[in-house]
Amino acid sequence: MSKEGDVMIGGAFSIHSKITQPPLDFTEKPTRLRCSSINLREFRFAQTMIFAIEEINRSKFLLPNVSVGYRIYDNCGSTLSSMRAVMALMNGDEWTLERKCSGQSAVHAIIGESESSSTIVLSRTTGPFKMPVISHSATCECLSSRKEYPSFFRTIASDLYQSRALAQLVKHFGWTWVGAVNSDSDYGNNGMAIFLAAAQEEGVCVEYTEKFHRSDPEKLLKVVEVIQKSTARVIVGFLAHVEMNNLLEQLSLNNITARQFIGVEAWITADSLVTPTSFSVLGGSLGFAVQKANISGLEDFLVKDFWETEFKCEETNRSSGTKTASCKENQDLIELRYNDDDVAELRYSSNIYKAIYAVAYSLHSILKCSHTQGCDKTVKVTPWQVVESLKQVNFTIKNGDKVWFDSTGAAVARYEVVNWQRGSDGSVQFKPVGYYDASLPPGQRFVLNTEAIMWPGGSKELPVSVCSGSCRAGTHKVLQKGKPVCCYDCIPCADGKISNTTDSIDCRKCPEEYWSNQNRDACVLKKVEFLSFTEVMGKILVFFTLLGVLLTIIVAALFLIHKETPLVKANNSELSFLLLFSLTLCFLCSLTFIGRPSEWSCMLRHTAFGITFVLCISCILGKTIVVLMAFKATLPGRNVMKWFGPTQQRLSVLAFTLLQVIICILWLTINPPFPFKNMSHYKGKIILECALGSPVGFWAVLGYIGVLALLCFIIAFLARKLPDNFNEAKFITFSMLIFCAVWITFIPAYVSSPGKFTVAVEIFAILASSYGLLFCIFLPKCFIILFRPEKNTKKHIMGKTSNSDVHY
Repeated sequence: MSKEGDVMIGGAFSIHSKITQPPLDFTEKPTRLRCSSINLREFRFAQTMIFAIEEINRSKFLLPNVSVGYRIYDNCGSTLSSMRAVMALMNGDEWTLERKCSGQSAVHAIIGESESSSTIVLSRTTGPFKMPVISHSATCECLSSRKEYPSFFRTIASDLYQSRALAQLVKHFGWTWVGAVNSDSDYGNNGMAIFLAAAQEEGVCVEYTEKFHRSDPEKLLKVVEVIQKSTARVIVGFLAHVEMNNLLEQLSLNNITARQFIGVEAWITADSLVTPTSFSVLGGSLGFAVQKANISGLEDFLVKDFWETEFKCEETNRSSGTKTASCKENQDLIELRYNDDDVAELRYSSNIYKAIYAVAYSLHSILKCSHTQGCDKTVKVTPWQVVESLKQVNFTIKNGDKVWFDSTGAAVARYEVVNWQRGSDGSVQFKPVGYYDASLPPGQRFVLNTEAIMWPGGSKELPVSVCSGSCRAGTHKVLQKGKPVCCYDCIPCADGKISNTTDSIDCRKCPEEYWSNQNRDACVLKKVEFLSFTEVMGKILVFFTLLGVLLTIIVAALFLIHKETPLVKANNSELSFLLLFSLTLCFLCSLTFIGRPSEWSCMLRHTAFGITFVLCISCILGKTIVVLMAFKATLPGRNVMKWFGPTQQRLSVLAFTLLQVIICILWLTINPPFPFKNMSHYKGKIILECALGSPVGFWAVLGYIGVLALLCFIIAFLARKLPDNFNEAKFITFSMLIFCAVWITFIPAYVSSPGKFTVAVEIFAILASSYGLLFCIFLPKCFIILFRPEKNTKKHIMGKTSNSDVHY
């Protein structure tokens, strides 16, 4: 279609979408290319271009005295035809008499093309001649290079924004496991590459990436097979509408439904995809579409005025029903005359309209037009002048949209988010459910009305497409070997670690005094453990402690009552009472080991234990020495008792005890015991215990007790064969044997017992050794006092040694 004017604008559209190439055997001149399968949307683009030019020609303010003409070519969706169209637009179809091209460009600017691949061919061909090309729908980011395409402009945004917005859209709905299919073209490959990079940044994993070309049906079948076997329920389709139509046919044939398609502007609002079976596949699809713009007068022109005034094909002979040759050639276009179903959904038409007006404003500036004097027609307009003028245009069309080009020659990225829905009348509708505007601040660019979205199958429930489900709090992600980062196992956090958010990458260690709860989603204070008076073990130990004290007091009372009897006198009553007093203290010192450790209790328990036991052993040692000395004194010529009389006995007990007191004072001065929170023995609880401070001090105290006990045992052992009626040494020997056995077994038990059981073992050793001393030394005497009073006589006690002159 063409019309002459003072200035000319070219156009190239895929009015037919299929082409039949002639055989190229180089034996004869190839026949003309045959085009078929009308593309209504592309035809509307050509109509819109004519509408805008006619509107400018009628304007009194824009190019007032200049007529604008046009030349529109059909490239039939083929790069081969695109080359033919661009050569014709640059040179014209006419040959001069000298059979040379005219050398003057036939047009001043070219509008087109719709697809990126054809536009690249167009722009690269016109680039050396600086012929401006303005595309209405070629979105490939590759066209943003001003070095490669210095004279290219577009009234649509680059795919850079759309591809990133696609990744954000997928992430918004929590789809981290998607499939991706794209056209094997500049448009599809570049757009998909940007999407994949953006998806990776957003944490979205792509299960598969497949591509095919419209001329490769075998590859298409492989793509369909991959989709059928995949687990991803969401498919991102970066496809031109022709490839999408081919894919849709195969998906319908194979009954592959229940997939959530995410589409691009090239096909998401394409009416050619709406068929009786397509909704079962594409129903619920979401995608970005060019914003719909209402241009007054366009609808009437498309369905009426164009056919009456521009398209010169009318039935000239109604009686005979014959048509002109022009009508026969364009019979497929004539059939579209009364087709107006698509007009309400026209979106790219506004981009065509803006492109024509951009060229008009550029020419208006170059021709120095004014409202009063008109334009200077003497000015020779060159293509590169138009290119430079296009960079400066900034105007507003009649519907209020502003038009200008950025540094890459593109328009601002503005998209509608549309959803395939079925209307109340059963028709397929492209319902807007949100928008994306790159000119707004980052937090306000994306707006979605999720409640208005209809998902595949007419569901209102958001589809799920993940490789692995969400990891609850208390677990963390562990990547599956050899799979993308979105495929992982949810592993519970280890003891002492938590994760309090879903999909945690790792677990956080609790502070030292805290521990993880059962669900591993919160840190709780560790249970503090110590041997308390309220627990069962503490109560049992207190009971036996008080029982020991009571029995000791009873024995002391019994001895006090019978202090004048020979048995009590013979057993050195002064040391016996001191021994009973020390045993009472030994029993009571075990109470200092029970309860919450404090600074004073830690120092008291070990020192009290060390001093009372030394006092006790010192008394026993004194009694043993007395026994031994007494029988040695009965031998003729010996008077050893004068060397170990009552005064010496008291001084020996005092000296032995004072040495332990000095050890304890040094211990407490240099490095005393202190309360300590043991967090290493048990992971889940804190053991409150008394640290020794200086282990040397502790083992010095314990060792000194052991030395005295061993010395006492040896002396008692030496006196074991003294007369039976008066031989306390064998009872002392047995008591010391029990004492040493208890404390020797205490050492490994003390070292190996965990937590509060360490304290329990120490208390048990104190009580066991105290009871051993009490029973072994005093029980036989109490038995005689209470039940065998006949043996509690001087005569019986003296026995065979009646001639001895021993004083006790």
